[in-house]
Amino acid sequence: MSKLKQHLRPLVSSWKTHLVFWFGAIFVGLATVGLTLGSELASELFKSLQQEYLAYSFILTPLSLTLLAWLTLRFFPGSERSGVPQVKASLQAKQPNNEHPLLGLRVIIGKLLLSLGGILSGASVGLGGPSIHIGAALMKYLGRFANFPPHYLERGLILAGSSAGFAAIFSAPLAGIVFAIEEMGRSLEEKTSGIILTAVIFAGATSLIILGQYVYFPNDALSFPWGKAWLIVPICGIFSGFMGGFFSLCLLKGGAILSSVRCLSPLKIAFACGFIIATLNYLSDGATAGTGYQETKNYLLHAETMPSEYPFMRMLATIATFFVGIPAGIFVPSLSIGAGIGANLANWLPIAPLSVVIILGMTGYFAGMLQTPLTAFVMIMEMTNSHAILLPMMATAFIANGTSKLICPLSLYEGLTQNYLPSSKHETK
Repeated sequence: MSKLKQHLRPLVSSWKTHLVFWFGAIFVGLATVGLTLGSELASELFKSLQQEYLAYSFILTPLSLTLLAWLTLRFFPGSERSGVPQVKASLQAKQPNNEHPLLGLRVIIGKLLLSLGGILSGASVGLGGPSIHIGAALMKYLGRFANFPPHYLERGLILAGSSAGFAAIFSAPLAGIVFAIEEMGRSLEEKTSGIILTAVIFAGATSLIILGQYVYFPNDALSFPWGKAWLIVPICGIFSGFMGGFFSLCLLKGGAILSSVRCLSPLKIAFACGFIIATLNYLSDGATAGTGYQETKNYLLHAETMPSEYPFMRMLATIATFFVGIPAGIFVPSLSIGAGIGANLANWLPIAPLSVVIILGMTGYFAGMLQTPLTAFVMIMEMTNSHAILLPMMATAFIANGTSKLICPLSLYEGLTQNYLPSSKHETK
């Protein structure tokens, strides 16, 4: 009987491991569904209030964002901003730490509630980073009850949860896998790669079943003719890459500049940034508020309805939201910025189809912002169903990545992660 138990113990342990990953991935998918549906309701409510009450934007937006910033600092430390740097810092921790404050239950609650509060306040809030953070924290929290060894707890669970959150929020499982390799883990360990991939599949399937395909551009009739149209590829790569690198540089250097001003406390910065956001929302008729999903879709389907200044206003609103310090991602807003850059380039240089240049702008800006070219073109290819223009997208992504490195040599998340590492001398911003 004892021999039978010895033979069954590894099998039971293996099944327990896989079940935690599978059910955890489903919970991650459900969490992203709740975050997505909640964001839609919050965005609609904000826009209706803004249109009816002008004071809501100019008074309540700065005040409510300041309140949310205080709640983040006081009750939900570690849940601020995107969340990707916190996850990367947890992955780089040398010693296992099951009580890491960056991946606790409090972070999950703060990320869910305060992200929606930011959208209701009119901030430029993406859901990609929060979903990644929630996924990693949720998966690790569930793993504690299974008594996983540190090998799985500290690496496999965090990687699986973060990549599952990415895949679920964008309905892009392949991009979730590439993101795990290129940004989060840089490499997948042999013993955990299989369960990470299955977690991505389960989370993506859960989101897909409930919300449907997260495709911006359902038309598969994209074409990119040979000839002078290809000149737009290096132009788009350089310009969008420059803008993405400039955006990253603002986030990396801006925090140090603001912290050097002694008279500016975090709450004063939050209020000032809230007023900037309110002004941009007023000037754009609310288009710079929320996630940017609808604006990206408008670019791809009705680009003529979008003003040429929109991408620059959205970029400024996203930077201001970052410095408010509330839980807020930058992925989805960056897609609308890239789409606007592409639309402007198509109007300035009408040598290629408008829809194609918009997709190239999205790819180039995303690649330049994060300096992750593989993730950029794979994710946008899945989201826009643009397999026919894969080569121009790849070329744009790598040109943008190279251009961005000239502007901002340190990648955005690598720089922000330093604030959360024990060896860093920087304070968490």
